[in-house]
Amino acid sequence: MDYRSLGRTGMMVSPLCLGAMMFGPWGEPDHARSTEIIHRALDAGINFIDTADVYSAGESEEIVGEALAGGRRDDVILATKFHGPMDVAMGQPGGDPNRRGNSRRWIVTEVEASLRRLKTDWIDLYQVHRPERETDVEETLSALTDLQRQGKIRAFGSSTYPAHETVEAQWVAERRGLGRFVTEQPPYSILVRGIEADLLPVTEKYGMGVIPWSPLAGGWLSGRFRVGQDVPDSNRAKRMPARYDLALPGNQAKLEAADALAVLAEEAGLSLVHLAIAFVLAHPAVTAPIIGPRTMEQLETQLGAADVVLSTDVLDRIDEIVPPGVTLSRADLGYVPPALADPFLRRRRTA
Repeated sequence: MDYRSLGRTGMMVSPLCLGAMMFGPWGEPDHARSTEIIHRALDAGINFIDTADVYSAGESEEIVGEALAGGRRDDVILATKFHGPMDVAMGQPGGDPNRRGNSRRWIVTEVEASLRRLKTDWIDLYQVHRPERETDVEETLSALTDLQRQGKIRAFGSSTYPAHETVEAQWVAERRGLGRFVTEQPPYSILVRGIEADLLPVTEKYGMGVIPWSPLAGGWLSGRFRVGQDVPDSNRAKRMPARYDLALPGNQAKLEAADALAVLAEEAGLSLVHLAIAFVLAHPAVTAPIIGPRTMEQLETQLGAADVVLSTDVLDRIDEIVPPGVTLSRADLGYVPPALADPFLRRRRTA
């Protein structure tokens, strides 16, 4: 594979990153089958694996740790994330408010849990899974800088941060003499192009590596979503109905775009999967899109995408189907800014 630098860290990674969200009860519960998928990816030249503590409540990290045991750990750039609640299910109320988030208290606790589950002495890339209004970014950067100096993590980054918060984090790091976010992991696909307008230019300006999640738009660009056919059922659709219910805003537009893109892929002699991943790889700011297979078959259909180079004519046709900078459904952004989630942040209080 054509390995490339992960931002300016000097760590060299494959152009595809293996995402481990589907390993465990969220996808493939059988550890042995998940391990086979991981080993196949490594044998194919992928040396970059991304997971998170919240994926299947830590079980994804455990599976990755098991798969890398026996001498394969040193050959892998291993990334994981923190932020989500670890004592209640994602999206469910309740739990200890201090067993989540971006505070120093939680970071220094949870990194030890991730190291234990991953069966490793260090994490190559430790990422903040989402921004948090309640925690000053200086608090987060300070804790991560200390972990880096202790050798527990090699580098750190952010995930699903808006452009303005990405800039603020860079400025705070410089003013306070702290380590900085060297990568960003945003949602990016043909159907989710909003970051082209602001975030990707920011990451280029600061030399950050970009590791997009969901280049297949949560399966919409797998080739299974076609006009006139029922929307395929899946565990992911049950967990996140806002991204799949055709009665909700944006999803009908996604279906129509996915159908048009499938036709374009056929005309170009490509699978829609290869077209979608190659599109993400074509952006000069992108380091390595994250592929998240649940089965060996899904992995095999995605591996060859790194070798596909889309012509200017095909890229222009894609721009006609989904214009640059357009995200068809806000539900695919993966983050609701506090100013939209809390009405009192956008309404002047009166007596």
